[in-house]
Amino acid sequence: MPLRDLLLGLFVITVWALNIIVIKVGVTELPPLLLTTLRFTLVAVLLVPFYPVSRAQLPFLLLLSFTFGSLHFGLLFIGLQQAEAGTGALLVQMGTPFATLLAVIFLKEKLGPKRVIGLLLSFAGIIVLAGGPTLPTPLPLAILLCSAMGWAVSQLLIKRGPPIAPLALAGWVALFAVPQVGLGSWLFESGQWQAIQQASWLGWGAMIYTAVMSSIVAYGIWYALLRRHPVNRVVPMTLLVPVLAVGLGALLMGDSLGVHKLAGGGLVVAGIALIVLNIGPRTRPT
Repeated sequence: MPLRDLLLGLFVITVWALNIIVIKVGVTELPPLLLTTLRFTLVAVLLVPFYPVSRAQLPFLLLLSFTFGSLHFGLLFIGLQQAEAGTGALLVQMGTPFATLLAVIFLKEKLGPKRVIGLLLSFAGIIVLAGGPTLPTPLPLAILLCSAMGWAVSQLLIKRGPPIAPLALAGWVALFAVPQVGLGSWLFESGQWQAIQQASWLGWGAMIYTAVMSSIVAYGIWYALLRRHPVNRVVPMTLLVPVLAVGLGALLMGDSLGVHKLAGGGLVVAGIALIVLNIGPRTRPT
C-alpha cells in the first residue's frame, strides 16, 4: 500500500478510536438517545439530498435503520454512558465474532480451526472483562454486546441486500432511524430541552464530530481505500481501533488500565485478529 493510502487508513482508524471518546463526552451533556437522534438528523440532512435511492430499496433501508441505526448506534450511546470508553470499544468489537457465527448459521459458511480459536479467545476476553471493575454491573455489558449484535446482523443484511452506495446507505439509514431513536428518547429520557439549552461546546462538538467526522469523512475515505486495495490489506487496520481507544481513554478520560482490561482486551483483539487476518503459507506463482 502506498504511504499516502496507509496514512489515510491510519487517519480513519484514529477518527474512529477518538469517536468512542467523543461519544463518552457527548453523553455526559446530552441524554444518549437524544444525542443519537441529533447525530442521525445531521447525517441525513448532509447526505440524503445528494444520494437518492430507488423506491425498491426503501424497505431494505428501513429494516437496516432498525438493526444498524437503533440497535447498534442507539445501544452503543446508552452503553457508553455507563461504561468506560476503552471497555466499550473492546466490547463493541465483538460484532466481528457475532457476525462470524451468524454467517455460519444462516449463510452456511465454514468455520475452520483458526476461526474457532479466534471465537474462543474473544469470548474468553469478554468473561475476563466482565469480572473487572470497569463493568461493576451486568447491564452495560449486556447493552454493549447487544449493540455489537446489532452491528453483526446489519453486516449480514448488507452482504445479502441490494448494492447501495455506502454514503447513500448511511444517509437513508440515518433518516429512517431518526423517528425510532427520537421516540425512544421521548419515552425513556427526560429533560431533553434543558439538556439542549445547557449543553456546552463539548456536547455540540461531540454530536458534530460523530456525525461528520466518523460517519461521513472517515467512511468516505475508508470505502475509497477498499476500492483501491484488496480487503485483506485494509480491514486488518481496524484491529488498531480498540487498542487506540483504550489508550486514548486512559490518556484523555483517566480510564483505568487494570489487569482485567488489559488481559481481557488482549484476548478479544487476539481472537478477532485470528478471525479477520488471512494467516497461512503463501504460495508462489508458477
